[in-house]
Amino acid sequence: MTAGQRLRQAITDRRALLVPGAANALTARIIEDLGFEAIYLTGAGLANTELGVPDIGLVTLTELERATEAIAGATMLPLVVDADTGFGNAINVAHTVRTLEHAGAAAIQLEDQSFPKRCGHFAGKELIRVAEMVGKVKAAVDARRSRDCLIIARTDARAIEGLEAAIARAQSYAEAGADATFVEAPESLAELAEIPRRLGVPQVANIVVGGKTPLAARDELAAMGFGLVLYANAALQASVLAMQEVLGALRRDGSLAAVSNRLASFAERQRLVGKPDWDSLEARFATPQEKR
Repeated sequence: MTAGQRLRQAITDRRALLVPGAANALTARIIEDLGFEAIYLTGAGLANTELGVPDIGLVTLTELERATEAIAGATMLPLVVDADTGFGNAINVAHTVRTLEHAGAAAIQLEDQSFPKRCGHFAGKELIRVAEMVGKVKAAVDARRSRDCLIIARTDARAIEGLEAAIARAQSYAEAGADATFVEAPESLAELAEIPRRLGVPQVANIVVGGKTPLAARDELAAMGFGLVLYANAALQASVLAMQEVLGALRRDGSLAAVSNRLASFAERQRLVGKPDWDSLEARFATPQEKR
């Protein structure tokens, strides 16, 4: 099966597939190495990591395309790409979908915030009209070259219009052709459970440590019927803390002696980026003179 077919099957099974977020190819390779089945290219993580800015709509399509190509080229796992608002209206969405599908996305997530968007767990979000988002979803579905590229429609209406309105919006997006929908930032376990109960297409949950959504475990979310569970920035939050600890010790002590156990070995770093494979390739195609 293609990456998109594998992803579609996994979310259709409603087994709460755990999908960690990555903002770069190295993180993606770690996710693959640990045995996860899919990767989420997080828009917030890309903004934080590549630009050093918050998730407020500052990443461009060109930057997102480059990250998609890098991750898709470094791993074999299905890649779900956070495309924010699609970078404009329905026409822009069509261009965004074609660009990201060509770059290697197995699924593309679009949301119904107005531009510039905000992180789903920030205050001050604003929504576009339902009809406009329906048009964007239809444009996305029409623009993809293959049905194996899934369209995930996200609504941020819970924080603004309430849960009922959010579910109604998600239903409209499913009827427009979205393969899955994503009601962002429900605020209780009861609200979480209501979402897959009321909506027929596979559902996405987003677990953000420090965010609005309850920290439900995978078995709880599977029992509720969720298809996909994002841990969009767990790796990023972990790496920020690790860098602060290690570099803080270096600044304080002038050496890494006290935190050497917090560092991956040199050999492990080379393994993760596939250096043995590159060495084998070099040896295979070396000329007789080079081999001597």
